[in-house]
Amino acid sequence: MRKVPRQARSRQMVERIITAGRDVLVADGYDAFSTNRVAARAAVSPGSLYQYFPDKGAILDVVIARYWDEVAELVAASLADRVAETGPTLVRSIADALVAALEADRTLLAVVARELPLQLNGDRLEALERQIRVLTSALLGVRPVGMHRPSPQVASWVVVMAVQNLALRWVLDQPAGITREQLVDEMEALVVGYLAQP
Repeated sequence: MRKVPRQARSRQMVERIITAGRDVLVADGYDAFSTNRVAARAAVSPGSLYQYFPDKGAILDVVIARYWDEVAELVAASLADRVAETGPTLVRSIADALVAALEADRTLLAVVARELPLQLNGDRLEALERQIRVLTSALLGVRPVGMHRPSPQVASWVVVMAVQNLALRWVLDQPAGITREQLVDEMEALVVGYLAQP
């Protein structure tokens, strides 16, 4: 951001610009995303937009960061409510939390995952993965019932990568004949089988 808004009116305008940026990204896609479209959607002049954002990349940075922060918060909140769970129930909770977080805004996820260049998205996705791995590792580390993997950190990386990729593909592709419940059942079976291996 070029300049920090200090007055309430300026902060509201910046929030309108960010909201408009998200709306334009969802409606028009990455290739058609422009500062002029964002300014028009936010009902501000391009000059006002440029006071706070030097270019479209700066708006995209905020929109993308906020999106992945929302996903991470949804996952963390869901897992925080399930700290007493163990074994397969815990695995199911992790899978369910991630699917639910990714489903929350399927349209924006599709644009972020399929249209954005990797350099705009990669660091944010890695930060989310790290956060979920830390939570998962902590949960696996204190609840080893049924788990025979030697390292909670390594096991959590494998679990998070498997669950994340399956959840992402299911949300984006909506494969015919595979319900959400079936997906979570299969992820649970996959992970529980892996964790139980000596």
